[in-house]
Amino acid sequence: MKKDTRLIHAGRRKSYTGSVVNPPVVRASTIVFDTFAQLKHATQNRGNRVPFYGRRGTDTHFALQDAICELEGGAGCALYPCGAAAISGALLAFLQSGDHLLMVDSAYEPTRSLCDKLLAGLGIDITYYDPQIGAAISSLIKPNTKVIFLESPGSLTFEMQDIPAITAVARQHNIVTILDNTWASPILCRPFELGVDVSVQSATKYIVGHSDVMLGTASANEKHWPQLREHSYLMGYCASADDAYTALRGLRTLSVRLKQHEQSALKVANWLAQRPEVETVLHPALATHPGNSIFQRDFSGSNGLFSFVLKQGSQQQVEAFVESMAHFKMGFSWGGFESLITATMKVQNLRSVTTWPYSGPLIRLHIGLEDVEDLLADLEAAFGRFNQTS
Repeated sequence: MKKDTRLIHAGRRKSYTGSVVNPPVVRASTIVFDTFAQLKHATQNRGNRVPFYGRRGTDTHFALQDAICELEGGAGCALYPCGAAAISGALLAFLQSGDHLLMVDSAYEPTRSLCDKLLAGLGIDITYYDPQIGAAISSLIKPNTKVIFLESPGSLTFEMQDIPAITAVARQHNIVTILDNTWASPILCRPFELGVDVSVQSATKYIVGHSDVMLGTASANEKHWPQLREHSYLMGYCASADDAYTALRGLRTLSVRLKQHEQSALKVANWLAQRPEVETVLHPALATHPGNSIFQRDFSGSNGLFSFVLKQGSQQQVEAFVESMAHFKMGFSWGGFESLITATMKVQNLRSVTTWPYSGPLIRLHIGLEDVEDLLADLEAAFGRFNQTS
């Protein structure tokens, strides 16, 4: 089955849909049973898509979990109330006091905060590593190293990681690898084929696709799924049936949306590369990106999220650039139908062990589904304001 067809059929088993197209929204806290035998059966099979208690999930949740597994290739999928919860749930499922975690230095800022403000306080030893370290990560492994966390590309600076090289080292040392696969969505990268043990998604982004639901997923291979499932359940993670339904609906248009995001973003990225004010464009699909060969090997396409670095710019100039935009709105997150813009003056402040090679401000864009000519006109006006501000 081809990818686009799989998106339409994933999670739509007859047992979930009945006689309708979409799995209905089944909201429940308590599941009731007619006989003790039924209750016993549900209790004994509560990890196998058998309704047991609302926090374990209903058919609506099971349909989404099945769909994510089918698309990413995992053996099981847990749902969370947001992407950050999926990251914390996955990490805490495989770490305890005294363990050592290798965390990529280009990690999503909330992931870094989780490490520094929570995990370290729980007695977990954390070492940040260069995202481009590849197989040389073996030099950082300690006897108590339990998890290697990856994010490729980095969600702000877009370094590409050599995922197969890192996972190969991890397997030699029996270390769990967790990948934040949100940028790729479930269809642009097959993490389990690259040796990853657990794949995390902020479904808030492209899966939902409309900036109106908070949701996270973590899928795991057969070896690690039981531990991820049980630990996430014990920590109380769950998601609403309505949000699961909305994510399922978003999946059906994911491919066509991503194709448009990709097409428009590449036009904008190439336009920015010609601007005299721009030092570099950080888009892994561009041939000029240092990680382009890895991107071409491991990914089947790109999306609407990338950054660019200005050669110079004061705080006042950057504010003039990002304010008064007609179509780009200032706001966190990404993956919806709308275009977004954020600015970071000092990327080095978000690093621990690597040196950021650029001194100018970084602008991150999410290219939405607007007409690309309108977006280019918006950016043209922004550069005008930038250049007129002292």
